[in-house]
Amino acid sequence: MEQANAQESGSGKLKIGISSGDINGIGLEVIIKALSNNKLLNFFTPVVYGSSKIVSYHKNIVGLDFNFHQIKPGERPLPDRINVVNCWQDNVNITLGKATEEGGAFAFKALEAAVKDLKEGLIDALVTAPINKEAMKMAKFPFPGHTEYLTKELSDNNSSLMMMVNDGLRVGVATNHLPLKEVASKITKDAVVKKLRTFDRSLRTDFAVDRPVIAVLGLNPHAGDGGAIGDEDNRIIRPAIIECKKAGMLVMGPFPADGFFGNGTYKKFDGILAMYHDQGLVPFKLLSFGNGINFTAGLKAVRTSPDHGTAYDIAGKNEAEPDSLREALFAALEIARNRLEYASDRANALVKRSKIKSENPLDDVEEEVDDEDEGDDGMYEEE
Repeated sequence: MEQANAQESGSGKLKIGISSGDINGIGLEVIIKALSNNKLLNFFTPVVYGSSKIVSYHKNIVGLDFNFHQIKPGERPLPDRINVVNCWQDNVNITLGKATEEGGAFAFKALEAAVKDLKEGLIDALVTAPINKEAMKMAKFPFPGHTEYLTKELSDNNSSLMMMVNDGLRVGVATNHLPLKEVASKITKDAVVKKLRTFDRSLRTDFAVDRPVIAVLGLNPHAGDGGAIGDEDNRIIRPAIIECKKAGMLVMGPFPADGFFGNGTYKKFDGILAMYHDQGLVPFKLLSFGNGINFTAGLKAVRTSPDHGTAYDIAGKNEAEPDSLREALFAALEIARNRLEYASDRANALVKRSKIKSENPLDDVEEEVDDEDEGDDGMYEEE
């Protein structure tokens, strides 16, 4: 993949691509609302993938002054302008608030065009507006969601980590969009180790955390309660943690998820690996909804998205808030900059950061965790 060049445009600003998502949802509404603040152009050059006709349709609903520059797929975006890439010329029927085959098909067209430009270095990062899984299935999109498609297109080993981010709270999931009955069979030692390695690497390169400390949640209630409520925590998850520790990573657990979030222990860690979707996303959204974002770690390019869906129930009513989309834009910008800085630091052996602590950050964390939770939640001591 071509390395993005922050100075290529002459303005020194990175180019952030935005796929339009489902045309029947709130994606374009929140995109228009977020980008209508002209101050954002001081930080990056936005490139919206979709159709100028569809953008104009949603612009009329929103009723905001929204001027944009039209370009063709593969054409370089203009700095200091909102660029809209016309990914199709078809006439499209918009059915606000409903899942349709057209909605899924054109969401895929926009996504494909954005990923192509991302691979070719025409944009430096990608923010994906929400898609609807039912609509995507109607359009024969052969993936459960964005994450799986982007993993296929933008990873070397067909592996990634779905991560929810809000300030210092970063929650990754070991399994993505799976029925609950299939989760346990997908939790293997190798799978957990692979996710933890991706998590550790991302915290270093994408979030500039020099010595990340990661917590791992147990699969079962009370993290198995010593084997009384399932043996996966002792048989699979703990050995994976031990292997990562031997490799030099700062990993702790497995922790019972309820007590971990309930007593605030999550605040002591740079990252948290949950075993399945709702175990990680329910507490995350409770703590961060509206300000959190979705980030796909382990890809060769930066991808973020807002933490909400298509919200068909309010589509076309001009009620959607752009906060999470705006957070996703700035998160993509910051992560892209962190990657450039990380690569630059290591390209010159004389450039070193002064952030590395001399003490082991696990010392205080272990002591606090042991002191605060000795009840029947059954947090494990470290080995």
